[in-house]
Amino acid sequence: MDNEVSRKDHSFREKELDEIARKISDLDKWREIFSYPRLEINSSTHQGLQKILFGNTVHVFNHDWKKSYFKFHESSSDLSYALEIGKGGSRAIQMAVQVNILKYLLFTRSEKGSNFCSLCKTSHREQKEALSVALADTLWTAGERQKVIICVITSETYFPSTRDFQADGLTERLQLFEFLEKEDAKKFIYDHLQWFKEEGSHGIILFLYSLLFSRTFERLQKDLDISTTHLLQPRGGDLICRQAVLNLILTGRASPHVFNGNQQGSSQDLLHGVLARSEVGYLQWKKDSWEQQKLSQVGSMLKTPKFPIWLCNISGTYSILFNDNKLLLSDWKMEHLFGLYFYTGHPSQKKAAYLTVDTHSHHWEEVQQNENHVPERPVEMVIRTKWKGASVHWNGTLPFF
Repeated sequence: MDNEVSRKDHSFREKELDEIARKISDLDKWREIFSYPRLEINSSTHQGLQKILFGNTVHVFNHDWKKSYFKFHESSSDLSYALEIGKGGSRAIQMAVQVNILKYLLFTRSEKGSNFCSLCKTSHREQKEALSVALADTLWTAGERQKVIICVITSETYFPSTRDFQADGLTERLQLFEFLEKEDAKKFIYDHLQWFKEEGSHGIILFLYSLLFSRTFERLQKDLDISTTHLLQPRGGDLICRQAVLNLILTGRASPHVFNGNQQGSSQDLLHGVLARSEVGYLQWKKDSWEQQKLSQVGSMLKTPKFPIWLCNISGTYSILFNDNKLLLSDWKMEHLFGLYFYTGHPSQKKAAYLTVDTHSHHWEEVQQNENHVPERPVEMVIRTKWKGASVHWNGTLPFF
């Protein structure tokens, strides 16, 4: 009996010691974190944040946004390079970040580059590295390669709700950290990646906040134009990302439009498009797209990026097309017959589909001669916005999009 009591006391003391060790570890972690340069924040700053996001200080993020974070599929699996994509308006941000993850894994982490087979062997460590680099690179580019601001949520509330400011449980607890070197920011993100990739972390919102603070409100106001004065749009009970958010992630500048350069709108106001060739691309198509105005047509700056990876907006649903050969867009002969991998982020998709694109097939002549042709798939149509008249083969996969 005494032995049993002794064992219980020993077990209890062990638990107490473990709890003390955990608290000391947490204290050390926060001591290290708060040794980095921090920026002063106040209610005025957060009102500015809400206005650039929502156009007012009343709207707050909904449940789907708050529970969204970055989560990879299982490592060393057919989709180990890919993020699991959540619900709602934050999907657009996850897919745009996924494009930059692919850029790193395929092209920029090694001079030799990688191929699709290596993607499917991505380890847990490589996942962490890829996400850290993608986030740091995106923030560094948004900050004009001068600084990065990283937002974290602390337990302390820095200011209360007021009649003019609707607290949401997140923004009033923000702490901002400033980095003047990209490598320092990348290391900080890697060491504290749980803020972006753990359940309950509000990781997507934190990344979006970091993106806006890195860009600065002043630059954002210059990026936007009369057609877009804020970044999120209420729709059907959700908050949808406007094009400016996607362009900010893809190009580092929150231009509201996808055409090249700047153009005059119908009211003679100058509308802002994409000013330089992007590293990763963007394509879009929607039903009845032939009716689209000139202003909504994607220009060559986004259609022909430096790396063959495209975020696709197909009737408001986001997906990704990519090729693992960097030369695809620099050698016109390679664009006669080539493959594209297609990832939708839908939970039912267990591996990327492989599509073969033939640009010399006289596809449209065949379609016109065949009255019983199969209706065109949306993904095939978005591909033809880049390669006009191309035929697309699914290589044995049952077409699903």
